[in-house]
Amino acid sequence: MILPHLSLRSVLLPGLLSLAATAAHAQDQHTITTAVPILTISPDSRSGALGEAGVAISPDANAGYHNPGKLGFVRYQHSASLSYTPWLASITNDMGLGYLSGTTKLSDRSTLSANLMYFDLGAIEYRDFLGNSNGGFNPKEYAVTIGYGQKLSDKFGVGLNVRYVRSNLTGNGGDVTPGNAVAVDLGAYYTTDLTIGAGDYNLAFGGAVSNIGNKITYTDPRNADFLPTNLKLGTAITKELDPFNKLTFTFDANKLLVPSPYYEEGPDANTNASIAAVRAENDKRRAYGIVKGITSSFSDAPGGFSEELQEINLSAGLEYAYNDLLMVRAGYFYENPTKGNRQYLSFGAGVRYQVFGVDGTYLVPNSKANPLAETLRVSLHFNFNELSEAFGPSDSPVN
Repeated sequence: MILPHLSLRSVLLPGLLSLAATAAHAQDQHTITTAVPILTISPDSRSGALGEAGVAISPDANAGYHNPGKLGFVRYQHSASLSYTPWLASITNDMGLGYLSGTTKLSDRSTLSANLMYFDLGAIEYRDFLGNSNGGFNPKEYAVTIGYGQKLSDKFGVGLNVRYVRSNLTGNGGDVTPGNAVAVDLGAYYTTDLTIGAGDYNLAFGGAVSNIGNKITYTDPRNADFLPTNLKLGTAITKELDPFNKLTFTFDANKLLVPSPYYEEGPDANTNASIAAVRAENDKRRAYGIVKGITSSFSDAPGGFSEELQEINLSAGLEYAYNDLLMVRAGYFYENPTKGNRQYLSFGAGVRYQVFGVDGTYLVPNSKANPLAETLRVSLHFNFNELSEAFGPSDSPVN
């Protein structure tokens, strides 16, 4: 990628941040923006095919990303997954999101996890105002996470992630430096088997708060940006159609726990006084601490409660599985038009055979400006030793 007529790295930063943002195609000032928005994109193909839903679906090697509370319910002694998502594939071929995750059982009730998320923004060539080459750089962001999950009972579990985040969008030098942060995730998961009439079901609920951590700064610490602290709540219900066939419906709701942008509307919105008031209020909100940013996020939308509801993203998905061998999935993701307008259908399929598995996902977005438009996301899975083989018989339910 060549960026002509740019010599100051501080000039490049806003463009790179916009390129990385998942809501880069938003068209109004109501959209919430954060540092490192890539942290909110589901990296694995299974969840991607379910409209990004994942907080309550059955646990696998990627459970730690969606909800560390599920980790204690992973049913394999060791599991690993490798995923890749092309980024802006219709424009360039050197950008992508990679994700490597793994889990290991410490006992039949506790699990340790680790994962690496790596976002490569491709090669950039700097040029001065005369068009002469001024060097190059490969911007990137990554997050390393260690997690632990514990089953407190056969139906309920909790978990914790600790994450280091580094965002290097312009390299070192001048008045711009890489951003660094440390964050934690908290999660809880509940699952139970039910018999309703003649049917057998599994019902699961999950909740997680992700990316609770310090703000990131690239220039002046007084202009630090919030991490995408996010609340996820969801459910999944699985119906056993017969001994070989089952159907799972899942639904998630997500809300960013960061301050909403302040704005004014009406005939006086473009006056100097109004513009100054908006700028002052947004500077005030940007200066909030972590706790203030979280608590204010439930009531600070200028449009009141109705706008707070608009800030909730919805994900829904359906998964059919045959003999835990072949899976077919479909999902839908919805974001309010005034809050980013990401809306898309997702389709996918998966295969599991002995220790190996593969999932694929294809997105059909409402706009080609979506960085995931018309791309195929792929995940590989490796599962070793069922829980019963590793620690003896277990009656822990897994949907």
